[in-house]
Amino acid sequence: MSVVVAPSPILAVSGAVAGAPGSPDAAVAWHYGDPLGEQRAAVERAAVIDRSHRFVLRITGNERLTWLHTISSQHIATLGDGQSAENLDLDLNGRVLNHFVLTELNSTVWIDTEGDRGPALLDFLKKMVFWADAQPAEADHAVLSLLGPKAADVLAALGVTTVPGAYAAVALPDGGFVRRMPWPTADSFDLVIPRDRLAEFWTRLTEAGAEPAGMWTFEALRVAAVRPRIGLDTDERTIPHEARWIGGPAEFGAVHLNKGCYRGQETVARVHNLGKPPRHLVLLHLDGSADERPETGADVTAGGRAIGRLGTVIDHYELGPIALALIKRTVPADTALTAGPAAAAIDPDSVPSDDSPQAGRLAVDRLRGR
Repeated sequence: MSVVVAPSPILAVSGAVAGAPGSPDAAVAWHYGDPLGEQRAAVERAAVIDRSHRFVLRITGNERLTWLHTISSQHIATLGDGQSAENLDLDLNGRVLNHFVLTELNSTVWIDTEGDRGPALLDFLKKMVFWADAQPAEADHAVLSLLGPKAADVLAALGVTTVPGAYAAVALPDGGFVRRMPWPTADSFDLVIPRDRLAEFWTRLTEAGAEPAGMWTFEALRVAAVRPRIGLDTDERTIPHEARWIGGPAEFGAVHLNKGCYRGQETVARVHNLGKPPRHLVLLHLDGSADERPETGADVTAGGRAIGRLGTVIDHYELGPIALALIKRTVPADTALTAGPAAAAIDPDSVPSDDSPQAGRLAVDRLRGR
């Protein structure tokens, strides 16, 4: 499905530079003239980022949570009011089709996801309702993200007196809600607000001290935090284990390993209990002296052999040029790599540990007397 997202009205703000045409962020500001300074503001002070190109839907009905629980990867059947979680929609082979964030608030499940994938996700949800008391529908809401250690002061100007903890949400006095996220920084908040009041909320946030920042800032901090973005850091073969999406809400994951049946669960269980993922997501440091930056989707090579796929490529205000990549799990962290025209090195701190014994493998060994 091809989806064209309308340009955000925030692009009219002085200094706004839109994302590259054809990119996932073409409809919003990529930066406002000082991309590296905007990143610093988001880390040291407070910055507001227009993410209104995300698709927002809502689900009402008494069985909204228990129904969604049966068709997605996260354990949400008992999610309380004002609680949130990340979730995945998988295909029959366990490959990731959609990644989304959901919030249960005031008898409604709110979901936001990538703008180009939202309509297809909504269509899938509608087709899966059958006899359940659940009504998925598009919501005319938009997302703004507020980052930085002074974000609480900015939220106070909106009437938010109690700052929520990770994945918790509180209603905004003037409509919508604010939800705390555990990434891309420790002080990250999403405001889900009526779309027709987007410009109004932007003005109120900036007047309260939040500095305008573009998606360049959000993406740079996300990459540094080794958090994948579907469609950029994943491909059609990606399974949850490869992209660090394993875990319940308390673990900031999107796939709960102790829940009932859902589409794609067999692959998740098999990898968890008996195997290892063929690839894993790592942070790469790129040689900034190369004539050009490599492109998303390019091969990552070692000794001339392709060993992975390059994801998001971005310039970070402190780390310089960095990228995410899905690489073969067996490639040592000190391997010299090439990504497009640039030399690349794996950040060893980003390599996930997978040395823990697997329950299924231990059980097999016990049966065999090992």
